[in-house]
Amino acid sequence: MSKQAIAGSQPAGAYSPGIVAEGKFVYVSGQGPTRDGVIVGETTGEQTKVVLENLAAVLAEAGAGLADVVKCGVFLQDIADFAEMNAVYAEVFPAPLPARTTVGAELTGIRVEIDCVAVLPDERA
Repeated sequence: MSKQAIAGSQPAGAYSPGIVAEGKFVYVSGQGPTRDGVIVGETTGEQTKVVLENLAAVLAEAGAGLADVVKCGVFLQDIADFAEMNAVYAEVFPAPLPARTTVGAELTGIRVEIDCVAVLPDERA
């Protein structure tokens, strides 16, 4: 198997922001609502916007975009915030929407985290 690390924001743990596997699949690690190590946004909606911008930045480093995403995992500190997250999420992903799983999770200091899998466009793969 071939894999290549993707640059992105500096992770707090021992992992890559993203990996391109087999020259075609992009796996993006869970992105939080941070910029330069500082949490940005107070509400779930505000934080979701930042998270999706961070996700898009890692995808761009790999040569992909949000339209290339096929699966997302969404983790919410409070599952009652689903509608607020979903409203922002629906604004940024074009049709057809990626498959998605959304779960409540014990997040530390943040309200939302999102990871994804994308397929590189044919001209990049």
